[in-house]
Amino acid sequence: MASFEDDLVSLSSPTTNPWSSPLTNFVYRSRCLQPNPCLLRKRRDSSTHSEEQAADEDTALLGGQRKDEQPRNRLRFWGELGLFTWAVLATAAVIVLAVLSQHQASHENECSTSPAIPSVPSKPTNSTKPTKPPGKRNLIFMVSDGMGPASLAMTHSLQYDDVLVLDQHFIGSSRTRSTSSLITDSAAGATAFSCGLKSYNGAISILPDHTPCGTVLEAAKKAGYLTGLVVTTSITDATPACFASHANIRSEEDLIAQQEVGEHPLGRVVDLILGGGRCHFLPNTTSGSCRGDDRDIVNLAQEKYGWNYIDDREGFDSLKLGSEAKLPLLGLFAGYNFPYEIDRRNMNDIYPSLDEMARTALTALEAATKDSDKGFFLMIEGSRVDHAGHSNDPAAQVHEVLSYDRTFASVVEFLNKSETEGVLVSTSDHETGGLAVARQIHPSYPQYLWYPEVLSNVSSSAEHSARRLRAHVASGGERLYDFISIELVQKGLGIMDASEIELKSILDAPQLSTYSFADMISRRAQIGWSTHGHSAVDVNIYGSAGSEPLRGNHENTDVGKFLREYLAVDVNAITDELLNKSKSFSIADKGQTPWTGNIPTEEDLHLAEEMHRSQSLSINSW
Repeated sequence: MASFEDDLVSLSSPTTNPWSSPLTNFVYRSRCLQPNPCLLRKRRDSSTHSEEQAADEDTALLGGQRKDEQPRNRLRFWGELGLFTWAVLATAAVIVLAVLSQHQASHENECSTSPAIPSVPSKPTNSTKPTKPPGKRNLIFMVSDGMGPASLAMTHSLQYDDVLVLDQHFIGSSRTRSTSSLITDSAAGATAFSCGLKSYNGAISILPDHTPCGTVLEAAKKAGYLTGLVVTTSITDATPACFASHANIRSEEDLIAQQEVGEHPLGRVVDLILGGGRCHFLPNTTSGSCRGDDRDIVNLAQEKYGWNYIDDREGFDSLKLGSEAKLPLLGLFAGYNFPYEIDRRNMNDIYPSLDEMARTALTALEAATKDSDKGFFLMIEGSRVDHAGHSNDPAAQVHEVLSYDRTFASVVEFLNKSETEGVLVSTSDHETGGLAVARQIHPSYPQYLWYPEVLSNVSSSAEHSARRLRAHVASGGERLYDFISIELVQKGLGIMDASEIELKSILDAPQLSTYSFADMISRRAQIGWSTHGHSAVDVNIYGSAGSEPLRGNHENTDVGKFLREYLAVDVNAITDELLNKSKSFSIADKGQTPWTGNIPTEEDLHLAEEMHRSQSLSINSW
């Protein structure tokens, strides 16, 4: 039988051992010949007599040559010591060379002038002045408000090939906390994107000391870029507001509307607006207004700041998907929110889709910058993923995610065809609903199942069903039980097994019917929700070529840092300009009220959150 030493000789032979260099052989032998601690613990202590006896036995076995071998043993000892010393020195030399090589490569990257991938540190600072990019470029930033990783997982199961366009551009994730809470709201989340700085929940590009921070959109406009905002909620809602206005609290939507059209310390900073929120632009003396005063912001936009205004599908279609658009363009197609995509597809003659608006904006902005050495900055928000999360409506959310994915695909296609360099970055401000693609319905051990076909059978959102219910009640409510059971539950939700208890709960509390309808769907699909609010879950980051610095996990402020560094715009200079102009700038008809609104109390901030939640569920928002 071959001995262990024979095996080692065989392994170290150049003909059999691929690791035959002295260094690797030394490392291998060092590891293999380490004493076994278990064997050492079992070994008895040797006496002097036993050691001498063992030595005598060795001498006998070697044919009496023991004394003659001593000089050779000394030579072997010094030889092995020399080999060990050489191996240590060689290892040290390899480490030193590797460190020097890495340092040199890092230095070369820092000195590189390549514009393709701007360097973005993991922790943003505001002290460095931007370097001017060498060429014209476009930047499209997309926000999937309220969409977390589970929203994608849920949507995958409804796709034939189980893959979205978004999946092919996944590059990282973002941490979302604000300065006031581990769970952010949309205002603080969007401020991190627009200013690259953290702030409190409710702040619209305002810092915790209630001073304004310059935004990437404002800086882009100052640098000569054209700018645009496209959303499916009110253009005065938190996310779009944070790019083109400043307010101490997000509920100052009348004030935000004024700033967005040009009543702003920097003047007009947006060139294209497409979305909802018309009620905040109309005087409170007219139908469809939700303003607190009689100011006509549409008229202000047209007469003072030169906006071209459209407010219906016919006006949108006249733009010919952007080829006939004239900037500045203000398009307000809904009183507040657009319908959910699951409902809008049946009202296509009234409301344009997010994809249509995005493609219109891209075409219009590209045409308008054709002869310019600057490109454009466009923010696109899939706004109502968040609202579906607030109402815990999985069917509505799936269709919002699919709509967002189609829009993302259109932007990717635009960039691939455009002759101008451009980058697309997409992320969420937070997750909404605490969604889990699983739900334990019974106290016994749960089944590892969920049922996407339940969502496939739904033809209208819980919000739309609640709207129809209230309209029916308002018109007299004849045969109300049958209307709920047949028209709303069976035909609208695709549910054929509704219980008497479920139907009676809707009948008894129609004001809560949005939640009731959504829960009926979620239970049958075995979809779980932990909240009607936001969660602290990290959210995904997606990007096209050129967005590589955002790979990995980042603070949400790193996304804001990337946006301004890609465009090489000076956001800090905008902050300084806002602070200087704040001393003399005032709002019409507001007296001594600061242009950013009054400083809110904690109660004001709480009420603003409640207002946002109610708006996300409003049946009168269309």
